[in-house]
Amino acid sequence: MKRRLYFLLPDVESATRTANDLLLARVEDRHMHFLARRGTDLGELHEASYLIKTDLMRGAGIGLFFGVLGGVVLGYLIVNHPPEGTHPGLAAAVIAAIVGALLGVWMGSMAATAVPNSRLKQFGQDIDRGKVLMIVDVPYEKVDRIRDIVAARHPEVVATSQETRYPAFP
Repeated sequence: MKRRLYFLLPDVESATRTANDLLLARVEDRHMHFLARRGTDLGELHEASYLIKTDLMRGAGIGLFFGVLGGVVLGYLIVNHPPEGTHPGLAAAVIAAIVGALLGVWMGSMAATAVPNSRLKQFGQDIDRGKVLMIVDVPYEKVDRIRDIVAARHPEVVATSQETRYPAFP
């Protein structure tokens, strides 16, 4: 299971030094993401993707729920109140639920790409002031070691929070 750690860094130079130390601690480059004020040149640091910057996954999940719900209701209506002269079976209800799920995920994710990630709202003011947010995904057993490395080598860095990246019961 992985944990997502958040660190606030004062500037890009500090972010680069911290990233280099984490690379030496065997944290892969693809597990480090950086978020800075729009227009900030991050150099070789990986900017956070849309999956991290927006509520895309949350929107897709909500869309999936409501899409399946709508599809099941539509399937129920099709099966129990069929158009005259037709005899739809259970397959029609299943197809309606699947189509509803697909439409729900698509519409929910499209709407969510315009919404900033709700988990990152707490860092918005600091990022607007010029700080850099470093997001690191590490295995659970490395969390304390990574925090210790960052605290020992970079006292200017603020360790803010941690979240479970993957659910305990998938």
